[in-house]
Amino acid sequence: MRASLRGARAAFVFLTRLRLGGFPYSAEEWRWASAWFPLVGLVLGGACAAVWALAAPLGPWVAAMVVLVLSILLTGAFHEDGLADTADALGGATDRDEIFVIVKDSRVGAFGALALVTSVAFRLVLLAQLGGAAGASALAAAPAALLLAHCLARVGPVWLMAALPYASAAAAKSGHVARAGAAQAAVATAVGVAGAAVVVAAGAIDAIGVLAAFAAMAIASALCGLRFRARAGGVTGDFLGATEQVNEIAILVVVLAVQVAQAAA
Repeated sequence: MRASLRGARAAFVFLTRLRLGGFPYSAEEWRWASAWFPLVGLVLGGACAAVWALAAPLGPWVAAMVVLVLSILLTGAFHEDGLADTADALGGATDRDEIFVIVKDSRVGAFGALALVTSVAFRLVLLAQLGGAAGASALAAAPAALLLAHCLARVGPVWLMAALPYASAAAAKSGHVARAGAAQAAVATAVGVAGAAVVVAAGAIDAIGVLAAFAAMAIASALCGLRFRARAGGVTGDFLGATEQVNEIAILVVVLAVQVAQAAA
């Protein structure tokens, strides 16, 4: 129990730039940190939703850009860095060994740069569309989508940790975190469900939209996992960060699609 609770604190230390201290953390506490990744997402999403409400009078595009910058500052571009490294490694490597050479390279190549531009642009457009839709209910769709996307996007990586081996031979803090098992995946899923329930209770996104978002996250995570297994034999910290980014986009796309379909009905 103590390791699990300390793991919640470690999760915020690991995924954000918040200075919560608590060092040193044991290997078991780092392992339990993964169970609370969706909780970190829920808090980050809540912060972004609150800032969206403040920036909304300036227009949906400005509000979308402000919350994207906020999320990047709070996480230190942690997941974006993983996305860039993963895109460079999987896009440029010709064999498994070369994948890990590229992942360790601090430079950003063409694949990584394109992946970053695509991720930021995609999320910017989706959030602006969610915030700019007509109707009173649509005014709350963007902040609710932020809460949902940040929370659920971090469930899938925990599933991959439990299902796939840690592929990198290099010792790293992420190696301890990535050794999650069924217990951590179950807690992460429960937190994701709780976060989704909060969004449904708030009324901005209904149960159909939330279920569709959950399904999109599960499919996107599974496809990422299949790709990682085929190319590298498992996951790394960078691969998990890339999965989070893919999940965020998938969730926002589905939420927007449901909103558009319901408005047209």
